[in-house]
Amino acid sequence: MPYLVREHLFIGNIGDAADILQNGSDEITHILSVLSSTSISFFTEWRSGLVIPTKEIRKVFVGGSGTEDDRNDGSKSSLAPEKQLYSLEYAGKDFKFLRMAVPLRDTESENLLDYLDVCLDFIDKSRTEGSVLVHCFAGVSRSAAIITAYLMKTEQLSQEDALESLRQSCDFVCPNDGFLDQLKLFEEMGFKVDRASPIYKRFRLRVLGDCYNRGEKIDSSKFGADPGLPIEKVSSDVETSGQAEVIPSPAYRCKKCRRVVALQQNVVDHLPGEGETSFQWHKRRSGNPFNKPDDECSSIFVEPLRWMTAVEEGALEGKLLCAHCEARLGYFNWSGIQCSCGSWITPAFQLHKSRVDISAV
Repeated sequence: MPYLVREHLFIGNIGDAADILQNGSDEITHILSVLSSTSISFFTEWRSGLVIPTKEIRKVFVGGSGTEDDRNDGSKSSLAPEKQLYSLEYAGKDFKFLRMAVPLRDTESENLLDYLDVCLDFIDKSRTEGSVLVHCFAGVSRSAAIITAYLMKTEQLSQEDALESLRQSCDFVCPNDGFLDQLKLFEEMGFKVDRASPIYKRFRLRVLGDCYNRGEKIDSSKFGADPGLPIEKVSSDVETSGQAEVIPSPAYRCKKCRRVVALQQNVVDHLPGEGETSFQWHKRRSGNPFNKPDDECSSIFVEPLRWMTAVEEGALEGKLLCAHCEARLGYFNWSGIQCSCGSWITPAFQLHKSRVDISAV
């Protein structure tokens, strides 16, 4: 039996969804299925003999033409290009229910953040048109994480308060620790998935690092765009007088050939460490031991970019060479690099400040 969380919003498990799809419902009109597979056959495999008619509307894959991965800021999510984002279909008797299915596993390493936008938008729209059931397999972790995020966004609640509010409706919900960590990031980003935020960029790097450690191929489709490639010229038949003024963005250029190798938005910020004290364990230092050096970091760390061919070749570590003149700009290491400030960045794509100049583009 589904549990009512808010008006027109229910949480349940696969059994609840199957019963509604098979027998109908006087309340539910929309279903959000958060399972390891988007296929309706997953229900048949779970319950032998269950037949649920469906009529497909569309399937959306990350990186495909016209998908939700084409964002206003030009950024890409960290989902793999062949990964399905969601499917949409009419399902059940007389195709009465509108069902969105999202492929999400209940593991701590699973990427929840990149699915939140489509899930929360679907819940919002469904509540204006009828009532929506959000379900996973057991109704404990995945569906609870999605609804917790929805309560956080719509009611401006912290992760802890939103989960506690959900537990007042069904006290057994318990998102896994990985989902809880990502919901904290969602809170820190202002209840949205801000792909320009340093918080998201660090998360995205961690996702890529996990993929590499699992032995998955890290191809350039998962990298940021090459800022050194020429920008397409505006077509001559388009008037430019009414266009908004382009604000110059700080850019990092190879000192030797002046090619742009990174923009400021490619930089992944990190908290400063303790400088020299992070490297020296036995040396006795005079003066106040709590004083930290004021020297700024000698390197910047960026997201992997499409000019980094050595990274795409699959090595654990190596040099980063300018794509134009092959001057050495820095290093990369999927296991991490320690900055001169003492912080450890994992995975790390490091550009030495002594090898680049900063300018406006």
